[in-house]
Amino acid sequence: MARKETSENPGRLKQIALTYKMTKKVDSKVGLVVAAVGIVTFGVLLAIGFLIDHPIYLGILGFLLAFLAMAIVFGRRAERAAFGQMEGQPGAAAAVLENIGRGWSTTPAVAMNRSQDVVHRAVGKAGIVLVGEGNPNRVKALLAAEKKRMARIVADTPVHDVVVGDGEGQVPLKKLRTTLLKLPRVLPGAQVTVVNDRLRALGDLMSNMPIPKGPMPKGMRMPKGR
Repeated sequence: MARKETSENPGRLKQIALTYKMTKKVDSKVGLVVAAVGIVTFGVLLAIGFLIDHPIYLGILGFLLAFLAMAIVFGRRAERAAFGQMEGQPGAAAAVLENIGRGWSTTPAVAMNRSQDVVHRAVGKAGIVLVGEGNPNRVKALLAAEKKRMARIVADTPVHDVVVGDGEGQVPLKKLRTTLLKLPRVLPGAQVTVVNDRLRALGDLMSNMPIPKGPMPKGMRMPKGR
């Protein structure tokens, strides 16, 4: 058991180090900010400890709270840096959807046009959520077409549509996960499974396209029709 824990710790430390390096490329002050948060938190608790004649007790508590505060601040800045790097990249919304959490099933790229605007699908207790990336006007047409395609087999299931972006009526990438989690839960778990099975039977863009396995040949064009 001890050997297993020892082997896992270097992996976790390496992951933290890699996350820190990635964050520092985008947020050069992350180290100073996290250190300042820790020092200030510990210093305030220690000062209170001296004032009430319990420096040891408050010092230990201050150390624990300082570590917690540093972890929270680092996590938030690392998340912000990650979203900053992903924003505007093709498939960024799919990456967020695939990490939304338990109870959700994600299918990337259920619809795409020749301009590479794309629609992803997520299914959970809130129903079906279609998430579009790309030009807002073209994405709206893609979303409407995908809704029409699904209506044949999931007409009784709530369908929500989201366009990722920073414009009016759009959802920023960093708020996509929160937006989906705030949707009202209206389907029981068994119904979610049924909806997923129906949609799998309908297929998606990747499974319906006659593309051979392996790298896509250079110069290959998207088929017409979407």
